[in-house]
Amino acid sequence: MKLAVVEKYDSIIQQSDLVSRDLSWLKFNERVLDQSKKSHRNVFEKLKFLAITASNLDEFFMIRVGSLYNYLDYDKERVDYSGLREEPFKAKLMNESHLFHIAQHEHFTQVIMPELQEQGVVLCNLSKLTGKEQEKVHDYFVKAIYPMLTPMVYDGYRTFPILMNKLSVFGVVTTSPGDRQDMRKMSFVQIPANIPRFFEIEREDSLLLVPIEEVIRENIVSLFRNVKIEGISLFRITRNGDFTLEESEDMDANFLEEVKRKLMERKSGRVVKIEIEEGYSKWMLNSLLERWNLKMDSVFLIKRSSLIDFTGLWQVVGNKKFRERLPQIPDPVKPLSYQDEGIADIFDVLKEKDILLHHPYNNIDSILDLVEKAAEDPDVMAIKMTIYRLAKDSRITKALLKAAENGKHVSVLFEVKARFDEENNIREAKKLQKAGCFVIYGISHLKTHTKLLLIVRRDGGEITRYVHLGSGNYNEDTARLYTDIGLMTTNEILANDVSEFFNVITGHSMPSQYKNLITAPRDMRNQLIEYIEKEAENARNGLPSGVFIKVNSLEDSEIIYALYRASQSGVTIKLIVRGICCLRPGRVGLSENIEVLSIVGDFLEHSRIYYFHNNGDTKTYAGSADMMVRSFDKRLEALFKVESTLLEKQLMNILAYNLKDNVNAYVMQEDGTYVAKHPVGDEPEFNVHREFFSLNAENVMQVKLVD
Repeated sequence: MKLAVVEKYDSIIQQSDLVSRDLSWLKFNERVLDQSKKSHRNVFEKLKFLAITASNLDEFFMIRVGSLYNYLDYDKERVDYSGLREEPFKAKLMNESHLFHIAQHEHFTQVIMPELQEQGVVLCNLSKLTGKEQEKVHDYFVKAIYPMLTPMVYDGYRTFPILMNKLSVFGVVTTSPGDRQDMRKMSFVQIPANIPRFFEIEREDSLLLVPIEEVIRENIVSLFRNVKIEGISLFRITRNGDFTLEESEDMDANFLEEVKRKLMERKSGRVVKIEIEEGYSKWMLNSLLERWNLKMDSVFLIKRSSLIDFTGLWQVVGNKKFRERLPQIPDPVKPLSYQDEGIADIFDVLKEKDILLHHPYNNIDSILDLVEKAAEDPDVMAIKMTIYRLAKDSRITKALLKAAENGKHVSVLFEVKARFDEENNIREAKKLQKAGCFVIYGISHLKTHTKLLLIVRRDGGEITRYVHLGSGNYNEDTARLYTDIGLMTTNEILANDVSEFFNVITGHSMPSQYKNLITAPRDMRNQLIEYIEKEAENARNGLPSGVFIKVNSLEDSEIIYALYRASQSGVTIKLIVRGICCLRPGRVGLSENIEVLSIVGDFLEHSRIYYFHNNGDTKTYAGSADMMVRSFDKRLEALFKVESTLLEKQLMNILAYNLKDNVNAYVMQEDGTYVAKHPVGDEPEFNVHREFFSLNAENVMQVKLVD
């Protein structure tokens, strides 16, 4: 399969002042794959990162490539940041995707499989098994797999079956005895998602993993009796999962039905990618390409020596036999601002001081305990929350149900448009609604991405509002793996701001301004640009200046050009951008004073921090928003100002530590590529994903970002 030749587009791409969002995302996934290549990682860690790249790539094709096809299929104009129109950009994107696909599979076959074998874990087909082991596999097929398989034939009399997104499928070409070749038929056998990916056979000194497709391939003839099998092709399709929800006047009924309808469309969305094993039936593939209106650049070839669908490797990573071989995360430490965590009454503490939480280094239990305590406390009158993603067995849901049971007013905005969590959120929201909670199912044309909690409590003759604002979800599962920021406070200014913002979200209110919140979609872009321009003005006047920002993604062109102008004015700008970055750092005459770093390692960097030096009168914010068009224009977002000296220094220290990292850091180059950062000379290793477990307040208070 010949890769597309797209070198002629490279010069156009490099002339642009902006980096393509989608090409930048592929560079991010390369950094994740690079984690799987690190020599200090054992093979089970390497497997984990390879599986993550596969999950990432599936979502990329469903959403980003799916979005591109929305333009191609409906003949809509789209000019990428790279300067390319739809078809040339697709050619470039598919070429880069093929190169990444090749790198994934070469790494798996040349590095991971030999290292697995050294650890006594062997991926093999049935020919490598003893006779007794083969009988065991056959017995498993007959009893557990055969009853679940459903061959679906397609010919002139039957409609084409719906093949499910991301499931492996056997395409079987058959003819009846005596039929001409042009009478051949296609049948499809989908491998159910609830069958384990590998059949495991334990030997005394090793563990054999037989891919389930090899078990089915060996026995597939039992599904096609008395016909001639001309070809068996294993393939997997990815469908367009990108959709936009229309506005709906009836939020509680029509809107939910709209979400459900769109979820159903995902199952039959247009195919955007085919992965197929070598030795495939050319007649079948050509038929599929014609049916799905695809070209060969959408076909990704899998060698028989490799494996289709690396997401199945999670079965190996999660095997209890290997659990101890994955690095153990240190136990969480007490927050610097809450050293009496677990001892003092949280309500009493928050009346005296603010608490900053930095997950996973600090436990999310402090937030969960606050909600659970509020649910039981007879003095708590109301609980209001925004929810974007929850754990499957969520303590938050249980606490809110308990609060409603105890007669408290409970208001919850459930964002049912949280991608791939829509069904779970609808289910959880209905539980709360049945219990008497006031539930809002998002806002039709906006996603509610901000993370807010407000607890209203009687304290004697007074009313105290307890507030939590964060960068991450109220999800105890991901809080162990994602780095996030959370602020707990009774500060009246923030409490007023949050109360006003809840009125915006749940009712019809337009506050003239907030004091310590910056919100989207109305103010955030302009406010951030104003802060950037103030730094530029200070630099031009010979005053100290500096912009230090940590986000997941940087894509908004207005913000990027404001940063370019500030760089040209002499402002030092240091950006920590984990994923997509459409800004070009270090370009002569444009961005010489801008550095961009990406941190990719054991934890997923999810916190957002914004620091503006402001000639010593610093402005430091954290919150839910990245610097993306969708964050500024299509989402309800909030950044909150941190004023306590200790807490502000903690946020500054997070920025400083990230910039100091030489283990997980990659430095972005002017052409959009990245170079791994390593210790220089005798410089010791500095790994942020370990250093935050040993912080002390004395060191934090000494941090400086601008001299």
